[in-house]
Amino acid sequence: MEFIKWLAGFMLLVCACIATAQPYPSKPIRIIIGFPPGSGGETQVRLVGQKLTEAWGQQIVVDARPGASGNIATEMLVKSPPDGYTLQYFPAALAINPSLFPKVPYDLTKDFTPVALLGTFPLVLVENPGVPARNVAELIALAKAKPGSINFASIGNASPPHLAGELFNQLAGVQMVHVPYKGSAPAQTDLIGGQVQVMFDTAVSAIPHVKAGRTRALAVTTKNRSRLLPDLPSLDEAGLKGYDLYGWGGIVGPAGMPAEITAKLNAEIIKALRQPDVAEKLATLGSEPGGMTPQEFGRFIQDEAAKWKRLVVSTGAKLD
Repeated sequence: MEFIKWLAGFMLLVCACIATAQPYPSKPIRIIIGFPPGSGGETQVRLVGQKLTEAWGQQIVVDARPGASGNIATEMLVKSPPDGYTLQYFPAALAINPSLFPKVPYDLTKDFTPVALLGTFPLVLVENPGVPARNVAELIALAKAKPGSINFASIGNASPPHLAGELFNQLAGVQMVHVPYKGSAPAQTDLIGGQVQVMFDTAVSAIPHVKAGRTRALAVTTKNRSRLLPDLPSLDEAGLKGYDLYGWGGIVGPAGMPAEITAKLNAEIIKALRQPDVAEKLATLGSEPGGMTPQEFGRFIQDEAAKWKRLVVSTGAKLD
């Protein structure tokens, strides 16, 4: 009799828990970004986030926490509960950091739950209009004639634009000097002002200044031309054979996120990326839509980390 009473009480408790359990998501979701506002990554996150809000009725809060090449934001993520309510925009820079920093606050193989790749995109080589070089060949000739006199800006140490410049130095046989900034906006400001001469940046950040005549675009970093900039040659075309780099970004959560929440996020993100208005807007950023299953994105991150590590070793890139 006592057992029957216990069992009845237990079943009531289970039923109560089921009744009160709320399906994911039942509150706002925070997506941390480790770089200043205005980046292409932030634009991607906000586009997809709006679709998630429309689908689920929950606000997507974009939380910019710049600094230390994204390491500050990442440390926040890995210390967060793995409940799906704290996520992070995970760019290529975070796959590069372990190869450049003596110590990073995360382990690429243990501390994340990959969710989905948002997209890949080329970088653009731009210069101050006052630089007496109208194409890549002339820029290389100028850099060779005056070693160390040309500075190239990037959005920060260990970022893809930083390594894009180091690879340019290696393949062109020149010695442009790296000048890191805390984001694209201050770097573009100094490029326009002539404090630095050239820069590798995302299309979304570079193109408005190019169109306004404040900077001059010379080439894209992917092996093939960009659909967004079809008249602009690739660096491979311009004579730096084998040059092929691109940026990318996706969404991850802390390690240990439930598989069902990860799958739900992945499915809704891919659905958002395939919607015509999102795809059209991403195309204006020069982004090729992503997707991938969580497992595929996890393998992609590991493969990219290995690729960037080889580049760091071969170019001798160091933190300035």
